[in-house]
Amino acid sequence: MKLLVVGSVAFDAIETPFGKTDKILGGAATYISIASSILGVESGIVSVVGGDFPQSDLDMLSGRGVNIEGIEIVKEGKTFFWSGKYHNDLNSRDTLVTEVNVLENFDPKIPESMQDAEILLLGNLHPGVQLSVLEKMKNRPKLVILDTMNFWMDSALDILMQMIAKTDVITINDEEARQLSAEYSLVKAAKKIHEMGPKYVIIKKGEHGALLFHDGKIFAIPALPLEEVFDPTGAGDTFAGGFASYLAKKGSFTFDNMKAALIVGSAMASFTVEKFGTQRLEEVTESDMMERINSFKELTTFEVEV
Repeated sequence: MKLLVVGSVAFDAIETPFGKTDKILGGAATYISIASSILGVESGIVSVVGGDFPQSDLDMLSGRGVNIEGIEIVKEGKTFFWSGKYHNDLNSRDTLVTEVNVLENFDPKIPESMQDAEILLLGNLHPGVQLSVLEKMKNRPKLVILDTMNFWMDSALDILMQMIAKTDVITINDEEARQLSAEYSLVKAAKKIHEMGPKYVIIKKGEHGALLFHDGKIFAIPALPLEEVFDPTGAGDTFAGGFASYLAKKGSFTFDNMKAALIVGSAMASFTVEKFGTQRLEEVTESDMMERINSFKELTTFEVEV
């Protein structure tokens, strides 16, 4: 199946206890599409960048088989830029700079070559932009996956609820799930979010793994313990990319496939945090992925004799 990714292609400047970077390649759609290329999935990006965006980064994406026809270049504009500093535990961070730039007036344009995409992954953008993408598709994709955040819950809740109602899978973190549902229990929160529209609810818990909810069933996975964690930026987007790409390869959206996709997404995200930005992810091969999935299997498989 073909995967259409709508989200930011951007610059980041990151500081963690392990070092800092100047402007480097970032953005949700970037991480997602690199993840899809590792699994050999045909994907395309719909986004916007400024005239300051390097051709070499566009060439890197197209060289990995990513369709970049939907990346608009506003020559007189500047690319979205975010700068942040992570605290010692890497679970919290301070935003130092946010320059929306060309993303402020982003009007998604879906190329004809991606109109037949069966899976649509909507990265974290204004819910009005996300809705407009769905409306511009000639046929509704077989699976719509939505990523959002608490900022939109605070500033655009009404239109966000419209988008959630049209979503098949929603991915949010535990804090956002509690805010959206007004429930502290994540089980109760997932149930309420189900009632808003999505058939599947994924609640991400960072270094504590993720939860998948569907029709009264729950599946939980841990995060893979790593010796080195340099930069968590983009890990959630890489997770979504691995998740969606596995489903694209399987071509079926059963609960069992969703469970397996959760593991693939987590395995993919575990690479991202090992170096700054997309650097580590760009090095990963499919055989690296299989090795890490086997590590997950060893971590979570056990037998109990009673």
